[in-house]
Amino acid sequence: MADDIRVGVIGFGLAGRIFHTAVVAATPGLELAVIVQRRGDEAAKAYPGVKIARSIEEMLEDASIKLVVVGTPSYSHFEIAEQCLRAGQNVVIDKPFTLTSDEANRLIELAWEGKLLLTAYQNRRWDGDFMTLKQVLASGELGRIVSYESHFDRYRSEPKRDVWRENGGPGGGILFDLGPHLIDQATTLFGDPENVFADVRTDRKGSVTDDAFDIELKFSSGVTALLRSTLTACKAGPRFVVHGTLGSFVKWGLDPQEDQLKTGMRFGDAGFGEDPENLWGELYIAGKPVERVKTAAGDYRLLYANVRDALLGAGKLEVKPEQAWRTTRLIELCREASGHGRRMEYSH
Repeated sequence: MADDIRVGVIGFGLAGRIFHTAVVAATPGLELAVIVQRRGDEAAKAYPGVKIARSIEEMLEDASIKLVVVGTPSYSHFEIAEQCLRAGQNVVIDKPFTLTSDEANRLIELAWEGKLLLTAYQNRRWDGDFMTLKQVLASGELGRIVSYESHFDRYRSEPKRDVWRENGGPGGGILFDLGPHLIDQATTLFGDPENVFADVRTDRKGSVTDDAFDIELKFSSGVTALLRSTLTACKAGPRFVVHGTLGSFVKWGLDPQEDQLKTGMRFGDAGFGEDPENLWGELYIAGKPVERVKTAAGDYRLLYANVRDALLGAGKLEVKPEQAWRTTRLIELCREASGHGRRMEYSH
């Protein structure tokens, strides 16, 4: 529609294709207007009615674009986001937000100076399993939470040395890939941690970047959060295990949206974003029978709907740039803690 917010998406790899163009195009009030794909015709075939730009500069010449999405490889996020902010654009950056907290600070300052919206694409706040976990915690049934464990495991026995995430270049490795999601979810639930310890390592023969991590965050509330990811999980661990003084919640299986989008499913299709019943969580309360908890339907459109509302002044931004800075800083501290073999204090 004429009054929809026109959006430009930079990049048409996995992030641009699955997590951005497909989600933007399906979000009411947003119009997928431009896709920047420097080479190839995949974007044109997928979206024949959308303008394809061959450079960021070409996209920025279109004054009707009001929101830009950076869906390029991680090492380019800062440079591209800076360019777009200086051009007066509101910006969504795929994770990781930036590679350093100093870069994150510089982008936040630019956005503040230009009165522009800046946020990170933390879509997994809208995973069905995480939304369900938030509901369980809000119910108070578990009592005071004492431990939180979050796994995001995959299995790929042989490194892919020909792709940027695993070739040893900047921005690669599993800590930059999946760490932002797990850290963001934990801090969304429990706030700023007091300190962090981590083991960031390379487990696979021939791998030239980190392919596994264990992160421990300590919170002033008494919660200990253990965040784990590996590429050597032939059998993945539970997605969430949360213990409280009155009970526990356990959830297996990953949110289905990513895999569904990869197979061509679309938002609104029957079963989209829904867990099969065998993957529903289990609630254990002392003295009571085990209760199955139906997983809420996940919906990544809710992130972009929130960005839309924030731009229109109809709502507050959920994923604040300061939170993106926090996640970036914690990733830095994870590497320091792992390298020095000691716990690192977190401060703003």
